[in-house]
Amino acid sequence: MKNNSDKMSAAPVGKLMLSMGIPMIISMVLQAVYNIVDSAFVSNMAFDGEAALNALTLAFPLQILMVAVGIGTGVGANVLVAKSLGMGNGKRADKAAGNAVFLAVMIYVLFLLFGLFGAEAYIRSQTENPIIAQMGTDYLKICCIFSFGMSLFAVYEKLLQSTGRSLFSTIAQIAGAVTNIILDPILIYGWFGFPEMGVKGAAYATVMGQIVSFVTALVFHLKVNKEIHNDICNFKPSLAVIKDIYSIGLPAIISQALISVMTYGLNLIFGSISEAMVTAYGLYYKIQQFLLFAAFGMRDAIMPVTAFSCGMGDRNRVRECVKYGQIYTVVIMLAGFIIIELFAVPFSDIFGLSGETQQLCISAMHIISICFVFAGVNIAFQGVFQAMDGGMESLIISVCRQVLFIFPFALIFAKIAKADPDMIRLSWATFPIAEIITAVIGVILFRRLIKKAVS
Repeated sequence: MKNNSDKMSAAPVGKLMLSMGIPMIISMVLQAVYNIVDSAFVSNMAFDGEAALNALTLAFPLQILMVAVGIGTGVGANVLVAKSLGMGNGKRADKAAGNAVFLAVMIYVLFLLFGLFGAEAYIRSQTENPIIAQMGTDYLKICCIFSFGMSLFAVYEKLLQSTGRSLFSTIAQIAGAVTNIILDPILIYGWFGFPEMGVKGAAYATVMGQIVSFVTALVFHLKVNKEIHNDICNFKPSLAVIKDIYSIGLPAIISQALISVMTYGLNLIFGSISEAMVTAYGLYYKIQQFLLFAAFGMRDAIMPVTAFSCGMGDRNRVRECVKYGQIYTVVIMLAGFIIIELFAVPFSDIFGLSGETQQLCISAMHIISICFVFAGVNIAFQGVFQAMDGGMESLIISVCRQVLFIFPFALIFAKIAKADPDMIRLSWATFPIAEIITAVIGVILFRRLIKKAVS
C-alpha cells in the first residue's frame, strides 16, 4: 500500500504517466472493440448486412450515453479517491468508492427502464425504414436491459486506476473484449449449433463481454485495492459524497453525453442527404474511436496523477503533469492521423462496403483525420481541467467541439450538398473546423486556470 502511494507522489511524472497511461490506453481501445466488432460481423451477414450496419449506427448514440454516465461517474470517483488518498484521508476515499458503486446500480435501473419502454421510439425517430428500425430496436433493447455489466465495470475500472493499478483494469477489459469477439460470429451466424440470431446475437455478445469485464474487475478490486475498504456502511448513499463525485464527474458525463447528442443530431442531418451518408459516418466514427479512445486513455492517466499532485499541493509536479499529458496525447493523435491516411481503403474493405457508401467512408477518413492533433490537445485539456477542479472549463471544451461548432457547419454543408451532390464530401470539413477553433479556446482557458490553480 505504502509503496503504491510513494510511486504516485515521488516517481518521475513522465515515466509514471506513461506507465499508467499505456494500460489505460489499451483498456480504452479495447472498449472501442465492443462497438466496431459488432459492426464488422453484422455488415458481412448474408442478408441485409448494410441495413444491419445502419441499425447499429442508429443505436450507437444511446450506447454512448450509457457509457458516458457510467464512465463519468467512475471518473468522479477516480479523482475523488486519488485526491483523498493523496491527502491521507482514507475514510473519504472509502466512502467515495462505496457511493460510486451505489450510483452504478441506479444508473443500470434507469437504462433498464429505457430499454423496456423507450428503445423502439428512439430508433424510429431516426428512420422510416421498417427493417432498419426493427433491427435497431432489437439490438438496443438487449444492450439496455443487460447493461449492468457496463455500468458496474465503468466504476470498478476507475477504482483500480485511482490507486495506480491500471494494469488490472486493462486485464478485465481484455477479458470482456475477447469474450465479445469469440461470441460475435457464434451468435450472429449461428456457429457450433447455436441459432442464427443476426443483430440480436451481436447484442448478446456485447453484454456478455461487459459482464465478464465487470466480474473480473470486481475480483481484482477486492484482492488488490487494499487502500479501499469495502465495508457495507460505505455503500450507503451520502448526498455530500455524491455531490463531490459529480462535481468532478459531471463534466466528464456531459462531455461523453455530448458525443451522443452529436451523433444523434448528425444522423438526422446526414440522413437528410442520403442513407449512405449515415452509414458511412457511423462506420467512420467507430473506426476513429480506436484513436479517440487511446487519447481518452491518456486523459484518464493525466487525471489521477494530476489530482494526487494537487492533493499534495506540489505545484511543480502539477506543471509536469500538464506538460507530459499534452505531449503524449498529441503524439498518439499524430500517429493516428498517419495510420488513417495510409490505410483508409483497407479499413473500409473490412466491412464489405461498396459503391457510394465506401467512397463516402474513405473520404471521411481522409478529411476528418486532419483534425486529430487538435482533438488530442482538446482531450488533454479536459483531463487537466477536471483534475484541477476546472469543471466549467472542461465543459466549455466539450460543448465547443461537440455541439457549438459542429451543428451550424454541418447544417450549412448539408444544405450545399443537397443543392449540389458533387459537394457532398464537403460535409466532413465540419470536424476539423470545430476542433481547430476549440483548441484555440482551450489554450486561452488553460492560461487562466493555471494562474489561478498553481501560480
